[in-house]
This record gives sequence, C-alpha cells and structure tokens, in this order.
Amino acid sequence: SWRRPWRGSSTPSPLEPGRDETARRDATVTEDRAPEAATPEDATSEASAFYPPGLEFCRRCPRLAAHREAVAAKALMRRAAYADARYWGKPVPGFGDARAAVLLLGLAPGAHGSNRTGRMFTGDASGDFLYPALHRAGLASAPESRDREDGLRLFGVWITASCRCAPPGNRPTTAEVAACRDWLEHDFSLLPHLSLVLALGRIAHDDYLELLRRRGHRLRKADFPFAHGRAHDLPGALPLLDSYHVSRQNTNTGRLTKEMFDAVLNEAKRRAGVGPLEQD
Repeated sequence: SWRRPWRGSSTPSPLEPGRDETARRDATVTEDRAPEAATPEDATSEASAFYPPGLEFCRRCPRLAAHREAVAAKALMRRAAYADARYWGKPVPGFGDARAAVLLLGLAPGAHGSNRTGRMFTGDASGDFLYPALHRAGLASAPESRDREDGLRLFGVWITASCRCAPPGNRPTTAEVAACRDWLEHDFSLLPHLSLVLALGRIAHDDYLELLRRRGHRLRKADFPFAHGRAHDLPGALPLLDSYHVSRQNTNTGRLTKEMFDAVLNEAKRRAGVGPLEQD
C-alpha cells in the first residue's frame, strides 16, 4: 500500500486553546486554567479563534458542567491510574488542520479522556482506535494522541464533537446537544475549505442535520437515515458521510472493525479530494 498526507495547510497543527485574558476577567466562574498547549507562534491567533472566550467558561448545561468538574476534581469516578493527573475539566475545543476538507464530528468528550487531556478523542479507547486509523489514512502525523503537547498534526481533517463537555454515562440529552450547537457552528465558520462532514454515530448525524435546519435548510431527517458507510448529498450544504462511532462498545464487539473504518476514511478522502487514496 502507499499513502501520502494531505498538506494543504501552511499553518502548523494542532490548533489548541490560546490565552484570552478578557475571558478570564469577564467570566462568572473562576478556576485555574489547564496548562497551555505548545502552540506555534504563527498559529496563536487562529488557535485563540477556535476557542472562543464563551466556550471556556460555558455553563449552559448545569448537569454537564457539574459532572465535568466533579470528575476533574476527582470527587467522582476516580481512577487510580490518573490519581496525579491534572484534568482539563472544561469544554473541549476542536482540533486539527485549519484548512481541513473533512470535519469529523463525534459525540462528546470522555470523562477520563478528553475531559482529562483537553484534546478531542485523546486519552481513552476511542482515541486509541481513531488516531491509528487517521495515521493509516495519511491524515495524522502519528498513530497516537497522548496530550496537547505531543506535537501531533492532522492533515486535511478537523475533529470536533456535538457536545463539548463529558456527559454522565456518555449520554447527553437532546437539549444539551442543542445547547452546544452554537459551538459547532463556530467551528464551521472558521473552516472555509470544508468539503464533507463525517459523522461518528447517529447523534452526530442528527446534530448536523439539525444545524442545517436551524440555518434554514428545508429538509426532513427521515429522508436521510443514519447508516454506516452511507453518504448523503444534501441540497445547498456539505455532504454527510456516516460511520458507527469509534467507541469501545462498538470496536470491542466487532460492530466496527479497523477494516470498516478504514474504508469509511478512504471514502471520505475520495469525496473531499484529500490526497491520494490508499491503494492495496
């Protein structure tokens, strides 16, 4: 096989949260900031833009805010392996290439994954499945995502989620997903080169359709049912490609295999025009 990363961006990735002192002064909730990422100097302004001030201290969903902070404070769901870890404990920003052609839309941060590390799909089993697949597809510089300072870069893809805070039981409510939709819209607004949305799971699929309806698109969700590997051409909007979520439940049971997900990524690359396809 052969593959080559797509290098459409001259801006180094990852783009991670930047410092915004205005947000700190204006916030109604005060807390220590998690450690800054090692963001390249020429990416700082864009990194800040991708983490708007309102997101860092967002408390639109009291249940989610309380859960993410209780886990971060080790008052709930304590894990011996992370006894000395400093948790992010805040809404998690998107991560990836500012010139991405594919937006990969997940569900929500894991309590001991992204809620701990501050990077999407990082620190838990979902990320252990996702990032090696992105690397095999030529969309990531390494097969592992450890933390915000590991130097990982993505090529042609941006990773975000329908819900930015870790929900109890990994199940956000419909209202909580809707409350988070402004932050998803924000990511879309700063990614002008997008050609495709890749939804991981039914909730992400439905969330994108609801975002389009909020924008004024007249569509019936029943006309675009979720199904693994199915592509949906949406009038006047970015097309949607579906995949089962990369959760431990799906990957451990064989509902989603490496071969199945590799095929979806290859189809996403083909549809979005991202680099050469992986060849057998």
